[in-house]
Amino acid sequence: MDGRFKVIVQEKKTFEKKMKEIIAIEAHEPKLIKFESGDELKDGDLLELRGEDVYYSDKLIGKANTIKSAKDIKASHDFDIKYTGGYPIDGSTIFLDEHFPVEIEVENKKVNTMMTIGYHHELPEKWLSDEKFEYPYAHEKATGIEKEYVESLGITWKGYCSVVDRNLRNVYSKTLEKSPPSLDLAPYLYCRDREALNEIRDSSPE
Repeated sequence: MDGRFKVIVQEKKTFEKKMKEIIAIEAHEPKLIKFESGDELKDGDLLELRGEDVYYSDKLIGKANTIKSAKDIKASHDFDIKYTGGYPIDGSTIFLDEHFPVEIEVENKKVNTMMTIGYHHELPEKWLSDEKFEYPYAHEKATGIEKEYVESLGITWKGYCSVVDRNLRNVYSKTLEKSPPSLDLAPYLYCRDREALNEIRDSSPE
């Protein structure tokens, strides 16, 4: 068994289409799977992946036709990122602003921010965006994954957010000097943040 995946979204099954596409994410690594199934599932149901076979309550319900893993994604602290975390259009790298602390202390525990913000928020958000979901939906689901992972570390979400928010404000107040090439601008476009968009364009390599 490779892990337990939580159903994130599924197509509605119609009379003409007996099979539906389902996307599920395992929050610890994280990892995404996509598969087709005729079984009835609901958002939040837990699945198991064994090789490429997908099981629900020990019943084989499909075979993953897409498997994405955080292990295949690079991490970078080399650039300025206006919203602290981000990703390039091709999704090959997760960026965390170079001024944002790599490690923070929350409730007397050390927390790796590349893991919490980078791999457990920005990465699932990018995966879902690449599956053609709008940014607000992808961001909401990614926040839930980040929260689940943070609480698995034995700290509260409230305590974590308090420390993170202080650093977020500090990062956002800085003028960008070195933005990464090919940064995915979807979050900035959705928020209509013209100031950030101008800074990114002015600070990106030609």
